[in-house]
Amino acid sequence: MLDALWGWPPPVLDPAGPFSAQVTTLAWALFGLGAVVTVVIVAALWAAIKGPSKWKQALGGERAIWIGGIAFPGVVLTALLVWGLTLTASLTEPIRGDEMRIRVTGEMWWFRVQYLDPDGNVVMQDANEIHIPVDTPVVLELESADVIHSFWVPHLSGKKDMIPGRRTFLRIEADRAGEFGGVCAEYCGGQHALMGFVAIAYEPADWVRWRDARLARLASGVQPSAAVARSTTTGGRSAAASQGRALFMDTGCAACHRVAGTEANGLAGPDLTHVGSRRSLGAGILPNHRGTMIGWIGDSQSIKPGNRMPSYDRLSAEELEAIAIWLELQE
Repeated sequence: MLDALWGWPPPVLDPAGPFSAQVTTLAWALFGLGAVVTVVIVAALWAAIKGPSKWKQALGGERAIWIGGIAFPGVVLTALLVWGLTLTASLTEPIRGDEMRIRVTGEMWWFRVQYLDPDGNVVMQDANEIHIPVDTPVVLELESADVIHSFWVPHLSGKKDMIPGRRTFLRIEADRAGEFGGVCAEYCGGQHALMGFVAIAYEPADWVRWRDARLARLASGVQPSAAVARSTTTGGRSAAASQGRALFMDTGCAACHRVAGTEANGLAGPDLTHVGSRRSLGAGILPNHRGTMIGWIGDSQSIKPGNRMPSYDRLSAEELEAIAIWLELQE
């Protein structure tokens, strides 16, 4: 499940970028201040109960109430507010318009991901994964298709709510390559706890290669040659892949899912154009390999009850495997 993939829940005090570093600094300051206040309160309580009578009189006087109960909290909280807003000001800076932009839509219970060009047009689509270059600020356009969700990848930034009918914005940035787990951080229904994703950060040159390979796949409309080669050399899987494609189109999968270069153009479910290369299935709850793919297609409702994909238990084991083999090719 989630904890077997990237470590779950994701660490919240292990920043991997400048925006998360600001949030982490603020968090440690709050923890430290909270500890100090707790010690002061406990000490005052002890003095009021067990201390000398002069201490009890001092702590019970009107002056102590004005100083300890009004002036001190007011000064400390005001200073903390000003410092915190100054520290995290970069999180809410106006968008310049030249940043890399990705639109992420929360749905029950997964994340739709769309990469945008400078004019705001969708150039690539994915689900439950975000691929970004290192040392590059990225603006996320956050939306919701149904209820309130919340986008949070603790390594890279703070969290931001995804609200139906509104578009909110969040900046993320990674300062090192790696895979960073994220979650929906707002209760959104029965499977809220099983709504995760991963952000993959690449060195800039590696990200350009990843992007160009994706765009080439979309432009050609065919399966990657390496994947096709594997399917024809490992156990004669090409025939099974052909059967899997036909089953995918004929059993209703194509009505909900899109696969570029095919007649599958459904919009209700995740885009499966690159599903073969994804790290996980079911929004972060299963590692992606043929066995889990077969299980998910055959009986997703027992794995993630209430999700919007019906179980295909009417298909035979051979048919389910054929579909899984074909989907493996979608890289």
